[in-house]
Formats: sequence, structure tokens, C-alpha cells
Amino acid sequence: MSKPKSILKVVLPLLLGVGLVWYSLSKISIPILIQYFKDANYSWIILGVVMGILSHVSRAYRWIYMVEPLGFKPNFGNSIMAVYSAYLINFTIPRAGEIARASILTNYEGIPFDKGFGTIVAERVADTIMLLSIVAIAFFLEFEFIYDFFSKKFNPSSLLLGVAVLLLGVLLVLLFVKKSRSKFALKVKGFVSGLIEGAFSIFKMKKKWAFIGHTFFIWLMYVLMFYVTTFALPELQNIPIVAILIGFILASFSIAATNGGIGSFPEAVVIAFSLFGMADDPSRAFGWIMWSTQTLVIVVLGGLSLLYLPIFNRKKTTV
Repeated sequence: MSKPKSILKVVLPLLLGVGLVWYSLSKISIPILIQYFKDANYSWIILGVVMGILSHVSRAYRWIYMVEPLGFKPNFGNSIMAVYSAYLINFTIPRAGEIARASILTNYEGIPFDKGFGTIVAERVADTIMLLSIVAIAFFLEFEFIYDFFSKKFNPSSLLLGVAVLLLGVLLVLLFVKKSRSKFALKVKGFVSGLIEGAFSIFKMKKKWAFIGHTFFIWLMYVLMFYVTTFALPELQNIPIVAILIGFILASFSIAATNGGIGSFPEAVVIAFSLFGMADDPSRAFGWIMWSTQTLVIVVLGGLSLLYLPIFNRKKTTV
């Protein structure tokens, strides 16, 4: 990869994040936002933080199941610190955390980088499947609401025509990808085949049901973390479950748009909650509270992990 392209991949998400922070804060008075932080019920916020930590602990433990078939038995302490270190590094350079996580496990557990990184990619496949499953659940649970929403915005016949055109477009793209030898087509084929291969590799694992159980637990904690934190603001306590699911989905995608969701996370929440008639100010405040508290945990625990990793492993070698 050329140096200018590499720089752009780092700088553009940061610039986008800074721009979105400015936009988000321009839409709400700073004193009002601060007051929301002051008035929030921190019992619910702390419960959300605990759920977030439990999901990360489960992720670290789940990864051990993936490495064991390769002939390694990594220390759980190294695994959890590698997870938090990766999350922290992702705030600075997008997707660099996965590389750093594999490197940490190479340095301290002797796991070859390519094998360690391969298991992390397979992990991402499982997580992608879970996120897509949540999207499907939200769609089927609230199909009538989604249909009514779009039918109000668009003429029903135009909506059906649009869906037909979209499906036809998807079909044409799939046919193009199948037959084409272009770089784009090869990338799409590689992604899809990797997704399928990664999904089936899970069922070949010795402890596949434990892995699947941890995967469900991780994503249950993610959704519940998002849900319970809404109780911190009285204005959001009667929010529909479908709004929670759609808010969670958009917020999850926003994390990929900018480094750790900086700036994009609160605005994704506003977009989702506004569909259900929720006011912008409490929605935006919730987005900032949710993002700030979870980010603070990652910064603190990620920083401590990076500092403690060499100390922890020096103690191991001297015992």
C-alpha cells in the first residue's frame, strides 16, 4: 500500500470524526449537555459499563477456544489485556487494533502472527453474522412499522418498484462479481468466501458450542448495555424496544465510520431515535453519555493493559 494512501486511511476518519463532533455539539447547547450528564442516573450507566466489561472478558475467553486447536494454550490475562489494548489502538488508527492484538500474542504467547491474526479475522466473521442477525430480527419484528414508515415517505407503488429495482441491482452485481476478474469483484468474492469459510470453521472447532455460547453472550451484553443505559435519562425510559435495536445497529455501524465512533455515535443515535418521535436533545445526550463512558473504560483499561503487559509477563518468566 502506498504511503499517501495509508496516511489518508488514518487522517480521513479522524477528520470526519472531528467534523462530526463539531456538528453534534453545534446541535445542542453545551450547558444543556452538561446538565444531562449531571442529572443522569449513574446506577444504570454503571450497570451498562459492567455489561460492557463482561462482553470484553467473554471475548477474551472465547478467543482461547479458537487458538487451542492450533496447539497453543494462551494465558487468559494476556488475552484480556490484548483485547483492551486492541480497542484502545483502534481509536488512533482504524483496524490497527487487530494487528496489534495478534502482535501482542506473538510476543507474549509465542503464537505465530499469521495464525493469531487468522483466528481474529474468523472472530470478526462470527461478529458480523451476529450483527446481521440483529438487523434481520429488527426487520422481522417490526416489519409493519418499517413498511408504514417508508410508505408514508414514499408512494407504496414507488416503494415496491424501488425494492424491485434494488433486488434486480443486487442480482446484477452478484452476476457481475461471479463472472468478472476485476479487482473489485475479486475483493468481494474473497470477502464472501472468507465469511462462509469462517462461519463453517466455527462448527469444526472442538469446543464449538462454548464458542457459540460466548458469541451469543457477547452480543446480548452489547444490546443490554445499550438498553439499560437509556434508563439513565427519564426522557428515554418509555422508548420502544425496536428503537433500541435500530439505535444499536446504527451506532454499531458508526463505530466503523470513524475511529471508535467519535462524533458519529451520538448522531447515529439521534437518527434512530428520531424515527420514533424521541426529542433530539435527550437522544443526543444519551449518545454522548453512552459513548463517553464506554470510551473512558477502554482508554483506562486499554492504557493499563499496555503498561502492565510487560510487567505481567516478566513475572510469569521469573516464577
